[in-house]
Amino acid sequence: MEVAEGVNAATPTEEMNGAGNLMDFLDEPFPDVSTYEDFHTIDWLREKSRDTDRHRKITSKSKESLWELIKSLLDAWSGWVVMLLIGLLSGTLAGVIDLAVDWMTDLKEGVCLSAFWYSHEQCCWTSNETTFDDRDKCPQWQKWAELMTGHAEGAGAYVLNYFLYILWALLFSFLAVSLVRVFAPYACGSGIPEIKTILSGFIIRGYLGKWTLLIKTVTLVLAVSSGLSLGKEGPLVHVACCCGNLFCSLFSKYSKNEGKRREVLSAAAAAGVSVAFGAPIGGVLFSLEEVSYYFPLKTLWRSFFAALVAAFTLRSINPFGNSRLVLFYVEYHTPWYMAELVPFILLGVFGGLWGTLFIRANIAWCRRRKTTQLGKYPVLEVIAVTGITALLAYPNPYTRRSTSELISELFNDCGALESSQLCDYVNNPNMSRPVDDIPDRPAGPGVYNALWQLTLALIFKIVITIFTFGMKIPSGLFIPSMAVGAIAGRIVGIAVEQMAYHHHDWIIFKNWCRPGADCVTPGLYAMVGAAACLGECTVHPLEALRCRHDEALCQACLKQAGLAPP
Repeated sequence: MEVAEGVNAATPTEEMNGAGNLMDFLDEPFPDVSTYEDFHTIDWLREKSRDTDRHRKITSKSKESLWELIKSLLDAWSGWVVMLLIGLLSGTLAGVIDLAVDWMTDLKEGVCLSAFWYSHEQCCWTSNETTFDDRDKCPQWQKWAELMTGHAEGAGAYVLNYFLYILWALLFSFLAVSLVRVFAPYACGSGIPEIKTILSGFIIRGYLGKWTLLIKTVTLVLAVSSGLSLGKEGPLVHVACCCGNLFCSLFSKYSKNEGKRREVLSAAAAAGVSVAFGAPIGGVLFSLEEVSYYFPLKTLWRSFFAALVAAFTLRSINPFGNSRLVLFYVEYHTPWYMAELVPFILLGVFGGLWGTLFIRANIAWCRRRKTTQLGKYPVLEVIAVTGITALLAYPNPYTRRSTSELISELFNDCGALESSQLCDYVNNPNMSRPVDDIPDRPAGPGVYNALWQLTLALIFKIVITIFTFGMKIPSGLFIPSMAVGAIAGRIVGIAVEQMAYHHHDWIIFKNWCRPGADCVTPGLYAMVGAAACLGECTVHPLEALRCRHDEALCQACLKQAGLAPP
């Protein structure tokens, strides 16, 4: 009613001469934009009108003096400056997180004597005593039992390493949940559903603050290093958006206009995906299709610029040590054949079933967490899940290592230089073919041993991820879902490979798989399975159901997820 009265107060002469500016009566009854109340929605039309009026004033003043012209140019270029700063900080933080996670994950098993800040791989890089057959072993790297007792083998050394592995995992998870609980409750979860809600015009004070940025960066390293079934890629979007909100405060153009701020946050989300997967174009598409509500054309170009800067910053840090930008670099030399579409379809069906199982089971677990005493003790819940995860993960080499390393090994194609159990095939001594053209061979004992270990790892990952996701620590769902799909895909790939080798005269193999040919690539099946299960993450509405903070936020998240009427 106040707005209507303001409109009627304007005289016809003022309206005709343009003196009755829209902002003249809007600024009267409404306070400044920064005083939007928490858990309320912004007025998009008002924000657009404010920006139009501000731009008109700057343009008119630029004709008055040289200084005003310079100020107008600085205002025009401020958006690109913000994108540059977002890309630099996002890439730097992502590189630091990757390096810290590698070091702290290996710290659970041992330490480098020459430089304690080196991970296992970095420690053995610098060693002159490392052989090709024992490339993962070097005198500079010692496990905790060897360092404390001087014995590297035996039951006593195994039990001591087992105990210290669990102890380090519990310490990391306790620090992570304690920091989140005490200093930044908004730092838990992946943050992507809340980012979607914020970009749609919702106000959540403190969710993208400086303190949340600091705590989320630190606790993300701790949570991933603890060995829990979670990933760091999803939370990197939240971290990048915190960086974007930080730099918005430096420019009044964005700090005083919530609509303009959301253009910056859309670009920051693209930078977050870019550093998570080494995919600048994928980051822009993710921001455009998945998270953004308002995405003008200029935001598209600025998002791509921010994603490129973030990706090149991460590449200059080179946290993976291979000068590659992508997280999982694969290179296959054998094409797939039409007959392989059948197992590919089966992997797609598995991905859909896994998504259905996970969503339903996790919803039931989250509801139980809310309605029982368990929800009142989040620290105890994290410690209990971490203890069970570490206790069950250590005996299996495929669950003991980090999930990213596991996926990378499952994606790899077996060549002559691979030392993994998955590549323990029976070699033909008379074979004289190039390394990149190794034919299918019968599986050795290492492959069969790896198969049952991968089967146990698949069951373990499926079950433990249901109870891990939703706890009050930073947690992403991309990597655990990819791990489930990659394990299933590798198992199917090995099965098809051995079937084609032993039964190449079957009608389904006769047309494209001759004896001694390189017919099936198990790593390709792992990649297809990971993609199938990753599709569950992009449609997963469950994150919005956690309702951790406020009923209004819960309702907004439900609407954003399409689970409640608008």
